[in-house]
Amino acid sequence: MKAILYTQYGSPDVLKLKEIEKPIPKEDEVLVKINSASANAGDWHLLRGKPFLIRIMGFGLLKPKNQILGADIAGRVEAVGKNVEQFKPGDEVFGDLSECGFGGFAEYVCARESALVLKPTNITFEEVAAVPAAALTALQGLRDQGQIQPGQKVLINGASGGVGTFAVQIAQSFGAEVTGVCSTRNLDMVRSIGADHVIDYTQEDFTKNGQH
Repeated sequence: MKAILYTQYGSPDVLKLKEIEKPIPKEDEVLVKINSASANAGDWHLLRGKPFLIRIMGFGLLKPKNQILGADIAGRVEAVGKNVEQFKPGDEVFGDLSECGFGGFAEYVCARESALVLKPTNITFEEVAAVPAAALTALQGLRDQGQIQPGQKVLINGASGGVGTFAVQIAQSFGAEVTGVCSTRNLDMVRSIGADHVIDYTQEDFTKNGQH
């Protein structure tokens, strides 16, 4: 199979497209044929090996321990290990491989059953591959850390970004009154995804206006 590998830390120039062996799933693993994979901040940090703490955390001190990046993936189940109960070949799935050694920037990847869920039928592979890291960051920030409540006023700074777009929709689904902060060109988009109020940061400094 084809995969994008990196054997040293650095810029995107260290990424190489190579032919490697197709992985074989273990008893508790699912083999997924990748349809789409998104690149996020975690991939960027691992590519550069910065901040240096990443290397000490077990990702490789002098060179990458896992040579294939890509945590957020979507695809179809190709095969399953004998202990896998939730999925079968042909299932459309997506998930987060950040605790499975990454490996999404390839034609196939093996992942633990717990790292995957079934893909909703009303969303494309490309769309759902962008969900895991950004959406979970927003959900955990609002629900778990912020303990968001219905009727609460919530301001999303960077409402048009990857995490921000999910944060607006999640906050709205919890019944909050949502204000989104973004640039002029994204005002309509942020309104369209559920923001009750929108602030154009090029025209107004929300930190100096007491009503927000």
